[in-house]
Amino acid sequence: MFNTIAQALDWFGICVFALSGALVASRKQMDIVGFAMLGTVTGIGGGTVRDILLGNLPVFWVQKPSYLIACVVVSCVAFFAAHQFYSRMQILIWCDAIGLALFSVTGAQVSLDTNTSGIVAIAMGVATATFGGLIRDLLGAEIPMILHREIYLTAALLGSSILVIAEMLNVPREAALVIGFAAALALRAAAIKYEFSLPTFPGASENDKH
Repeated sequence: MFNTIAQALDWFGICVFALSGALVASRKQMDIVGFAMLGTVTGIGGGTVRDILLGNLPVFWVQKPSYLIACVVVSCVAFFAAHQFYSRMQILIWCDAIGLALFSVTGAQVSLDTNTSGIVAIAMGVATATFGGLIRDLLGAEIPMILHREIYLTAALLGSSILVIAEMLNVPREAALVIGFAAALALRAAAIKYEFSLPTFPGASENDKH
C-alpha cells in the first residue's frame, strides 16, 4: 500500500513539474525541443541531484527510463496545448507549488529508505523539491522562484520535516506522506494567495551606502 501511494505521488510530482517547465518554455516561445528540455530537467532535476548526493547510482531515471519518457511526453503535449491557456503564469505557479509539496515528502522518504539521518532526509527533501525548479528558471532566464521574497523553500522544509518527524513518531508511512504533502502545499498556497513572506534583513540597502 505504501509503495503504491509513494510511487503515485512521485509520478504525479514528476509530471506536474515537467508541465511547469514546459510552461516556462511557452512563455519564452521555444520550439518543441526547448519544451522537452525544460520539462525534462524540471521533472527529474531535483531527484537527480538527490540521488547523486546520496550515492544512489545510477540515478532513478537511468534505472527507470519511463520517468524520462513521461517528462518528454508531458512537454510535447504542452507544446500543442499551452496556447489554449491565457493565465499560464498562474498555472505555472500552482503546478510548481504542487510539485514542490510532492517532492518535499517523496525526496525525504527516499533518503530515509537509504538509512540516512533525519536531518539529511530533510535536506534531501528540500533539494528534491527545489533544484528542478531552480534549473528550470535559470535555463528559462527567469528569476528563480526560490529567490522570490514569498515563502517557497520554507514550504519544502516544512513538508520534509513533518514527514521525518512523523516517521520518528511511528505514524503510518502513508499518513506521514499525506500530512507532509498537505502541510507544504497549504503553506505555499497561503504564500501565493496572501503574498506573505519571512522578514528580511533590516540592514542598509545598496542605495543607503552612497
